[in-house]
Amino acid sequence: MSATLLDIADGVARLTLNRPERHNSLVPALLDSVNADLDRIAGDRTIRAVVLQASGRSFSTGGDVAGFHAVPRGQRRTYAEGLVGSLNHAILALLHLPIPVIGRIHGPLTGGSLGFLLACDLAAITPQAFIQPYYAQVGFSPDGGWTAMLPARIGAQRAREIQLLNQRVSAQEALQLGLVTACIEADALDATIEGWLEKLKTMQPASVASTKALLADDCAAGLEAELRNFLDLIDREDTEAGMTRFLNRGA
Repeated sequence: MSATLLDIADGVARLTLNRPERHNSLVPALLDSVNADLDRIAGDRTIRAVVLQASGRSFSTGGDVAGFHAVPRGQRRTYAEGLVGSLNHAILALLHLPIPVIGRIHGPLTGGSLGFLLACDLAAITPQAFIQPYYAQVGFSPDGGWTAMLPARIGAQRAREIQLLNQRVSAQEALQLGLVTACIEADALDATIEGWLEKLKTMQPASVASTKALLADDCAAGLEAELRNFLDLIDREDTEAGMTRFLNRGA
């Protein structure tokens, strides 16, 4: 089964995270597939918008903790550098697309997968969805823009509180904080996005591209700092213990 699905029709690219059996958690194969699809989208001048979505019950639960844990200590830093580096590449690729990116968010969105949402221009979320970091609980350093992008969106103090206390952000609060454009019941989610797409098709592409370029977050240095800090913690003994506790929490 392909880790992502890409459908291009009527000027719209629908990019689907497709690892539902693991809640679309991030592993190298999934991120490699995302980046390959984004390269294809960037090279297709007929595409006017992208819808970023996911299969299964979750949008994405961030880095696969079991995947990290399965890599022996001593090799984990190399694994993490490839994984977080690929995530950063995908976030920047989404930000730099000259066409609108729409997030279709359902179910949990946790850990580094927040970067996908932060890279969207518009996003619709279902009321049952939520956002949560989990870094301090597991022992990882934040990635996916939690420090590089989120404070500029919601304020440094709120971003600090959410991360240090591992607070869950409800769909309604995500709307209030400006992280999403609309909070919509699941049965109306697609109709809302289709309405946005129809309106976007009436806009001038050059103007849309210029607007996106001027509004683009200058976050490359921040994402690189996140990567470096992530690597500093990933092979520590206390991080190993944190991953073990996290994976055994339901036992």
